[in-house]
Amino acid sequence: MSRLARPRHNRVIAGVCAGIAERFDLTPWTVRVLFVLSCLLPGPQFLVYLALWLLLPQEP
Repeated sequence: MSRLARPRHNRVIAGVCAGIAERFDLTPWTVRVLFVLSCLLPGPQFLVYLALWLLLPQEP
């Protein structure tokens, strides 16, 4: 498994979903759909996304 980082390719907004997808060997669209579906539930999903955007390093 690779290190959790925001890739420079396959990005739509910030690369958070693409980075999670690479780390867990999933397709980026799978993670994006799961994120959008999770936003329909109550909880801090959007805040977690923003935090990951700020905290995850970019790929070199």
